[in-house]
Amino acid sequence: MKLGFVGLGRMGGNMVTRLLRGGHSVVAHDVDAEALRAAASHGARGVTTLTELVEALPPPRAVWLMVPAGEPTEKAIRELTGLLAAGDAVVDGGNTRYKDDIRRAQELGARGLHYIDVGTSGGIWGLEDGYCLMVGGPQAAVARLAPILQTLAPTGGYLHVGGVGAGHYVKMIHNGVEYALMQAYAEGFELMRGSPYALDLPRIAALWNNGSVVRSWLLELAGAALTDDPELQSVKAYVEDSGEGRWTVEDAVEKAIPVPTITAALFARFRSRRDNSFADRLLAALRHKFGGHPVRRG
Repeated sequence: MKLGFVGLGRMGGNMVTRLLRGGHSVVAHDVDAEALRAAASHGARGVTTLTELVEALPPPRAVWLMVPAGEPTEKAIRELTGLLAAGDAVVDGGNTRYKDDIRRAQELGARGLHYIDVGTSGGIWGLEDGYCLMVGGPQAAVARLAPILQTLAPTGGYLHVGGVGAGHYVKMIHNGVEYALMQAYAEGFELMRGSPYALDLPRIAALWNNGSVVRSWLLELAGAALTDDPELQSVKAYVEDSGEGRWTVEDAVEKAIPVPTITAALFARFRSRRDNSFADRLLAALRHKFGGHPVRRG
């Protein structure tokens, strides 16, 4: 199948390579010239504009976006909307909020264009292992992409989960669960690190991945990180979030459904970015005021 692909970052570039290995033809675009050269070196046709990309594809066209969520994706879709023709499809494989998918599908549908949202999980390992794909959109439009989805995913690794927005909604919840799992591992390993025993944490991670009920790929990655740097001295305790955890918590608030574990994991990330916070200084000052407890002076 011939596919247009926009966005050749860490995941997008690897996805293009996997598609090319699977026998597909890819017309690729990125604002980064080096990323474009890398894709071309693997067999993609690199183009410098979206106009060139659309002109290089036979109708009905399909263009897959792996662009940062928000305005970069909005801008690319606006430009593509003016270039594509009725029957063509736009696929957003980035981390978009599902409500934006619903709006876009209506806007593109008014011009006869199909919109498909694909929640994509797998990170940098997806090139070799395949990507878990959570797909939302019209049945016929999704079915036309089956050869692409089958190549990108491992066996059993993609599912048409529902209508427009469903793919990114499921991916949003996936990432909320991911936050909670990662936080639980982090806290458990910190407890073991502070134990009275000389525990070999990488070996314990490997042990838990053999028959334990907490075995997982995330645990494998934790073991690998601890093997590379047992004290994690090369890593700063500052944890970013890409938005999906926030959206998950906001969705829970809208529905009045309690998700305390996911919420706590999100707030722990916020906490990691605070250095000598005002709140903690106030706590110390209050203890000093009401109980005369000593404080450390800055």
